[in-house]
Amino acid sequence: MQSFVSLARRVSVAPTLLACVALFILMVMTFFDVILRSVFNAPIEAATELTRILMAILVFSVLPMISAGKGQIAVDLTDGLFARLRLSRARDAIVYLASGIMLIWPIQRVWILAERARDYGDVTEYLSIPVFYIGWFIAASTAITALSMIVTGLLHIFSPQSLPEHSQ
Repeated sequence: MQSFVSLARRVSVAPTLLACVALFILMVMTFFDVILRSVFNAPIEAATELTRILMAILVFSVLPMISAGKGQIAVDLTDGLFARLRLSRARDAIVYLASGIMLIWPIQRVWILAERARDYGDVTEYLSIPVFYIGWFIAASTAITALSMIVTGLLHIFSPQSLPEHSQ
């Protein structure tokens, strides 16, 4: 079990690097767009569509790690109660499992929309990038998120010692 967790940690570097590259490209593009717009009155025409694509890559590439690693925003109004009753691990397992299972519906819907865009031949306005690639990426990232949440929920039940200290 420990080797599985260490493998998952090593693999998680790739989406982080992808998000970093997307953020860097977004920052550079925004900088040049502002300069070109202000100084030369010639904005980057494709900046809007590139911003949307890069934001999708940025958000959905780190979604599995944020979701499985307790990085999401949470209001801990009942943490004291669950800690006193020693039910925190059971609550976390139920939340992870339920959340992972509930993600199946959005995965299906996004995949259907991506396939529809592929069938229609939808492309972006300026660069003619096929839209279905972004849909496939979002569906795949959400599927990985669902899987990682289900695995994390199962780890809470069957192997809590393999989880990092901050997620118990």
